[in-house]
Amino acid sequence: MLRTALASALFALLSYAGAHWATHDYQVWTAEGARRLEVALHPVAAPRIAMEGPDVSGQTLDTLLADGRSVTIVDFMYTRCVTVCAALGGAFQQMQSAIRDGESAPAAAPLRLLSISFDPAHDHTVVLQHYAAALRADPRIWRFARVADPADAQRLLNLYQVVVIPDGLGGYEHNAALLVVDPAGRLLRVFDYAELDTAMAFARWVADEGVKR
Repeated sequence: MLRTALASALFALLSYAGAHWATHDYQVWTAEGARRLEVALHPVAAPRIAMEGPDVSGQTLDTLLADGRSVTIVDFMYTRCVTVCAALGGAFQQMQSAIRDGESAPAAAPLRLLSISFDPAHDHTVVLQHYAAALRADPRIWRFARVADPADAQRLLNLYQVVVIPDGLGGYEHNAALLVVDPAGRLLRVFDYAELDTAMAFARWVADEGVKR
């Protein structure tokens, strides 16, 4: 009886310790939550990876994101997706309208949008161009790109902790989020795509703080 009680107590203690470690002191309970906390605690610098796409060919991701002025909201998508990417496209259309409206304000801090395809075998520059046109993307505000070298694509996904898994039907299962990147090219926060207003408010705050300096 005593042995059973001690074993139960030991199991509970180990479970507590494991949960404490795995959830960052109980601050998160999911992998996505852990990802967001990790980024908030340790901003991620944009890598020097060559990109292709309408109006971005010949540039690297770090130069696209670290222009010293603009705060950029980034998403990862692929053009053949008809589920979560469609929701992301709708969210970005709303943000584009809000950015346009905000540009008329005096001393407005610049906000930009960047959609990165993780399907380089299909999403060539022309495909991205047609996709952008269908969404009525203003290239001044919202640009589309893919990684130029497929060998670099997984490295970028790993760095930003984007999970992409083939679904066996020619498409992909993937996590979807809004990534806020500061003018120095550092990923500061990750928001759920349903948290559009919160992501925009945070991006505007970061941009405004940059303008004040």
